[in-house]
Amino acid sequence: MTPLGASSSHPASNVPLLTERRGGIAILTLNRPAQRNALSEALISALTEAIRDVGSDDAIRAVVIAGSPPAFCAGHDLKEMTAHRSDPDGGRGYYEDLFTRCSAMMSSIVRTPKPFIAAVEGIATAAGCQLVATCDMAIAGADARLATNGIDQGLFCSTPMVALTRNVAPKHAMELLMSGRMIGAEEAARIGLVNRVVSAGEALAAAIALAEVCAAKSQVAVRTGKDAFYRQIGLGLDEAYAVTTKAMACNMMAEDAAEGIGAFIEKRKPVWRDR
Repeated sequence: MTPLGASSSHPASNVPLLTERRGGIAILTLNRPAQRNALSEALISALTEAIRDVGSDDAIRAVVIAGSPPAFCAGHDLKEMTAHRSDPDGGRGYYEDLFTRCSAMMSSIVRTPKPFIAAVEGIATAAGCQLVATCDMAIAGADARLATNGIDQGLFCSTPMVALTRNVAPKHAMELLMSGRMIGAEEAARIGLVNRVVSAGEALAAAIALAEVCAAKSQVAVRTGKDAFYRQIGLGLDEAYAVTTKAMACNMMAEDAAEGIGAFIEKRKPVWRDR
């Protein structure tokens, strides 16, 4: 994997994940174009490592996840998975380990205190759709198509369902999961699976622009806000307000909150110290 301090090599290289830094933005590009960027064991491991790296790098303020053309991500690598049918246990141990590691990678996106934005061009299916839903935000090119289509192969998208149902209403989610239907970018935006649609081929540029907006904010506020967002979202009303009341009070004690409020009162631009 290319160090985050440098631009990645040409997309035709054989590394499963390309990494690039543009100022305070990290760009992680799934790089298995011939396999439509399917999540192989190597790619899951590389993503896990990269997410850990950007989480610990204070110079990285936002992250964009993209796919090497022509797709975003076609889900798990079914050929790699099928090869384990001949294991002594029929592959059960391998499958449990694979899905556990993939779920941990997805969860690490949510738990990393920086905004993650998916730039979606082409297909995002099954675990690829899960990756879109897991990111904090998503921009889709007009040609993007998304589906939780494991049902078509006799495999219900149970782990993608976790992220999907945290993005869209239950009936929309159930239809996608049960039918395997492919939806276009505009429908994905309408049901809340992506934030908005841009011209085909422009998703990466739009995602980077959004990342730059997020990166310009106080990182104390960003960290506090992302953590509180995911902690409150599944709670009842009273519990959610209890969590967010503490988050607001804690945020108010930060130097950046004093600076930001002072700058607003004094009608000047704030200078963030990220503390």
